[in-house]
Amino acid sequence: MITFLLSIVLLVGGYFIYGAIVERLFGADPKRATPAQEMSDGVDYVPMGWGKIFLIQFLNIAGLGPIFGAIMGAVYGPVAFLWIVFGSIFGGAVHDYLSGMMSVRHKGVSLPELGGLCLGNVFRQLMRGFAVLLMILVGAVFIAGPSKLLAGLTPEVMNYTFWCIAIFLYYVLATMLPIDKVIGRIYPVFGFALLFMAVGIGTMIIFHGAPVPEAIPANLHNMHPKADSFPIFPMLFISIACGAVSGFHATQSPLMARCLRNEKHGRRVFYGAMIAEGIVALIWAAAAMSFFGNVGGLQQFLADNDNNAAVAVDHIARSWLGQVGGLLAIIGVIAAPITSGDTAFRSARLIVADFLRYPQKPLLNRAWVAIPLFVAGFAILQMNFDVLWRYFAWANQTLAAATLWTVAVYLAREKKCFWIAFFPAVFMTAVVATYIVVAPEGLRLSPATGYITGDCITAAIAAWFLKSVRR
Repeated sequence: MITFLLSIVLLVGGYFIYGAIVERLFGADPKRATPAQEMSDGVDYVPMGWGKIFLIQFLNIAGLGPIFGAIMGAVYGPVAFLWIVFGSIFGGAVHDYLSGMMSVRHKGVSLPELGGLCLGNVFRQLMRGFAVLLMILVGAVFIAGPSKLLAGLTPEVMNYTFWCIAIFLYYVLATMLPIDKVIGRIYPVFGFALLFMAVGIGTMIIFHGAPVPEAIPANLHNMHPKADSFPIFPMLFISIACGAVSGFHATQSPLMARCLRNEKHGRRVFYGAMIAEGIVALIWAAAAMSFFGNVGGLQQFLADNDNNAAVAVDHIARSWLGQVGGLLAIIGVIAAPITSGDTAFRSARLIVADFLRYPQKPLLNRAWVAIPLFVAGFAILQMNFDVLWRYFAWANQTLAAATLWTVAVYLAREKKCFWIAFFPAVFMTAVVATYIVVAPEGLRLSPATGYITGDCITAAIAAWFLKSVRR
């Protein structure tokens, strides 16, 4: 319990202390006009209050991640707490804040355009393709999961295919309509509900004196039942993405960068939403490790339920929060991922529109860009969900590494302290380079080979960066 409470204190303290340092290093200027003020178009550039933007940003970046990812990461034991806390403060929140504020400074452009500004046109083209593919993967993943759950809760006629089509139709509306018509009105409510559920679960952990394991040296080892096949490095850092570091967040930040009224609100929206997500992940990791007695009990429960984290969420929420918990669990595992999926397609539309320099104010222009994306999403949806999720997880963290290098280059060019992005960029590069060598969906080589390969790739990129800075 001490680890759990201390972790929350560290996350909150990270926002006020390290978040203020990062904000000062970036140089947020409250007097500087934002894209929402200079380029308001009533569709994507719409000025909003920071509180509403915070809840939208939180819901956009959250989805299934800080709940499902935290539960699946909890099978590794208390070491997950360390990654959530320090990953959020020094990695994820830095990643989200700086990528979001870079977008604010450059007319709200999408992530690939920021990459091109810092690392050249070849990198821009690679990021365009990679980011659009990731957004389509996200959309497909967050259709499949909720559709399966809804099919099990509704009459037989409303089967998996029915819900896939229904969610797709909703995606079309949310992607095409102005951001303040659906997203700006509904998402703050769902965002608050997701936070409320996490606070309720956290309160029950304390109220029941749940046996949350402590992050003491004796417990900081790999507790995964298949530890040889699933080493902590790099597997844990792929399993827990949202709630620590996630490249998907950098694709969502430009959506809110186009709505921010004041640069000083950036820390509250971008850094703050990431810290809030870290707290949610911490609560669910602690709940998962303690509700079933211990980490072994969690592993057994997941094994008995086909490793379906949604069942664990429903079981914990209903037991501790009653009927209200059951309703909030439905929101958490159904509504939250859907709302991340539609903003993924919206982000993909804007990335393509930025690339084509195609104005998005006319509805027909939005349709010409969005329809091919939905067709591609429907085709990808035919893949096996487990395979789809694993590729999404790796692609997501690869994009996080690319974003952190983009931010590091930007800070170096602005003659600012680039080390705050350099060190997390190095770490995430080592994670994704090692993972693709050892993972079942990768080259399936030995961990030793993966570590050597990952270290070599990371060292080469870091050396190139430092040489470029000196030059």
